[in-house]
Amino acid sequence: MKIDGKVAMVTGGASGLGRATVEKLVQRGASAVIVDLPNSEAEQVAKGLGDTVVFAPADVTSAEDITRAVEMAVETFDGLHILVNCAGIGWAGRVVNKQGDPLPLEQFETVVKVNLIGTFNVCRLAVRQMLQQAPEGEERGVVVNTASIAAFDGQIGQSAYSASKGGVVGLTLPLARDLAGSFIRVCTIAPGTFDTPMLAMLPQELRDKLASDIPHPRRLGDPSEYAALAAHIVENPMLNGEVIRLDGALRMPPK
Repeated sequence: MKIDGKVAMVTGGASGLGRATVEKLVQRGASAVIVDLPNSEAEQVAKGLGDTVVFAPADVTSAEDITRAVEMAVETFDGLHILVNCAGIGWAGRVVNKQGDPLPLEQFETVVKVNLIGTFNVCRLAVRQMLQQAPEGEERGVVVNTASIAAFDGQIGQSAYSASKGGVVGLTLPLARDLAGSFIRVCTIAPGTFDTPMLAMLPQELRDKLASDIPHPRRLGDPSEYAALAAHIVENPMLNGEVIRLDGALRMPPK
């Protein structure tokens, strides 16, 4: 799908992978709706990118919020062609800690709700709009979801995060098959360790250790590299139903 002239919606678009993706798509000529929490910096980000970007405050797990965000895309830019799901959270915790306390069920539920259920919620409502639009050649829409290499190489303490991202991986092929007859493609990117706000909170010593574990290039990934892959997926019509690791050949150790 040609990006120029299309309308994109990016969840988690106020920072990190999502912000870089918004910037890349707008640079390529798309209009964009940034979907993020009301207390995020999305309003400032949108204003900084010009009139072709708007902010839709929303919780990805809310049907009402995401319906409004899709409506904003249609009312402001007259359609929706590209969806990139970058919103997500990650909490670490052993199943049972050293004191013998089990991981709070609410913590597991919250991570799965945001990362997996939130992804599906946005997909179903964005796709509903895409289905109402006429295809352009063999393309009607493209969905790019975000998993993690933790879906495959989950570390100690990542049970909730890995399970949620494994669910996103598992969604990829069924969604692609489901929507193939409607000319909508679905792919998933599974990033490794990227230099995002989540990692920015870690001590520099730990950040350096994470970078040194990556075979090549031996550094944290830059969000622009995620954005470049997302844009390529949109533009390459043969990419469908695929989960792509973006990790510099990293295979995470147990801890």
